[in-house]
Amino acid sequence: MSVVMKAEEESGRIMNKEEQLLRLKDSGIVAVIRKPAYSKVIQITDALVSGGVGALEVTVDTERAYEIIAQLKERYEGKALVGAGTVLDEKTAKVAIDAGADFIFSPILDEATIRQTNHYGRISIPGVMTPTEIVKGYQYGADLLKIFPGSSLGANYIKELSAPLGHIPMMPTGGITLDNVGSFIRAGAVAVGIGSSLTDMKAIVEERYEQLTSLAQKFRQEIQKARE
Repeated sequence: MSVVMKAEEESGRIMNKEEQLLRLKDSGIVAVIRKPAYSKVIQITDALVSGGVGALEVTVDTERAYEIIAQLKERYEGKALVGAGTVLDEKTAKVAIDAGADFIFSPILDEATIRQTNHYGRISIPGVMTPTEIVKGYQYGADLLKIFPGSSLGANYIKELSAPLGHIPMMPTGGITLDNVGSFIRAGAVAVGIGSSLTDMKAIVEERYEQLTSLAQKFRQEIQKARE
């Protein structure tokens, strides 16, 4: 556990946005939770947080998504950030923020959504692909830029972008695995978004939640090794 995480948990106080960003980057992982069975959400997220995941993204196309965000926000206050994913517009962002979302994750670049998110002091992570979109997103006020789809573009793409745009924090999402996560971090990514590689569906169906904890720990280890 980092010094930042430990201090926050011991004090029990509410983190500000900058501290939340530090927590997210320190963890290096945003776990993408898409359409889980409602009855299994807590088991899934408990397993991930136990494995060192510092940010949980609940996609808004999940049944009872806003209810889940509110529940997880209360459960993991001081332990992990909880946010909304697959947010396409400012109206959806506001509903998620009202539910308690710490961050707004989007597959697209939408200026109104970024401005709405910043207005309420939440972390904005829009989806981009091209250098122009990356710079525009940063100019609009995005805190992190979600490079999507990550695996299709590859780690070398991040490395090449980092030469002229190294001042802009980038986070690839989509197709991140244990085999390639280290490459993305070494290429300059400050964190990664991980979906099915982390929320192993077979393990969830069989209720082997310890497998999710183990996967999270392995991802954390690969990220730490790459950072060293």
